Amino acid sequence: MDQLALLTIGATLLCGALGIAGVRAYITGRDRHQALVDRLSDTPPLPPVGRTRYFRRTDRWLRATRAGARLERRIASTGLDVTVGEFAVCTVAAAAGLWLVAAAFLAPFFGPPAGVVAVCFAHAFLGRQRRKRIERFIGQLPELSRILANATQAGLALRTALGLAADEMEAPAGEELARVADRLAVGHSVEEALGELADRLPSRELVVLVTTLVLSNRAGGTVVSSLRNLTVTLEERKETRREVRTQLSQVTVTAYVVPLMGVGTLLLMDRIAPGSLERMTGSWPGQLAVIAAFCLYGLGFFFIRRMSKIDV
Repeated sequence: MDQLALLTIGATLLCGALGIAGVRAYITGRDRHQALVDRLSDTPPLPPVGRTRYFRRTDRWLRATRAGARLERRIASTGLDVTVGEFAVCTVAAAAGLWLVAAAFLAPFFGPPAGVVAVCFAHAFLGRQRRKRIERFIGQLPELSRILANATQAGLALRTALGLAADEMEAPAGEELARVADRLAVGHSVEEALGELADRLPSRELVVLVTTLVLSNRAGGTVVSSLRNLTVTLEERKETRREVRTQLSQVTVTAYVVPLMGVGTLLLMDRIAPGSLERMTGSWPGQLAVIAAFCLYGLGFFFIRRMSKIDV
């Protein structure tokens, strides 16, 4: 009984001591926190970095998936200031809106195809933005090669020359080279950093430039003369690409006009005879005819684009 009383008294004293220590630590931490707040209140608040991001939970959930990771890499290659969650939510909203509009103004049958068209258009938009960014980057390659040649001739190392080019050049070359410089700063090799650049913006010109820089950095040699010769070659290829694009502009416009004529014909037919589309798609022969027409227009667009695609 005496031992139980002693144990009880000891446990009570221990709990009291721990409670006093906890209260003391809480009061001390609160005073330090208040002192820190008072000290920082005299400093003007930092401006917000970037814009406000929306749909953060959706973005985190999508980036954790394999498809979301691929979409994130694709968006990063376009240079757009949009997250995966924002792009996915906007695409779903556009698909749902176009679905409802097509079903209400044309016929219920055209709702699902309209939603699919919206999703395809969103992915085509990313592809177009990526191609435009690659084209702009290819247009800056002669200037990039010239800057690297001048910096190397002045005695700068390749890592320093890349950082200098990132500061001197405008987007997209400046942004991409800044990523390369950041990779090099954290310990990546020149071959790895430039290889990632070539994967983000694939093109023959960039592959040639990356190969020249990697081989020169690995084995040494006359990198200045190689870069100057490459500058002349890139200038000539730039002019050739511009001429080819001008010659094929009419064919490219034709590829987009042909499907639009089919859609315009459907709208005109429904305008002349209201309700004709709904009656036509009310039976399975009409639905098959519409699906076959859309497939043929899609094949025509695909073949025209393939015939007008010339790699220079």
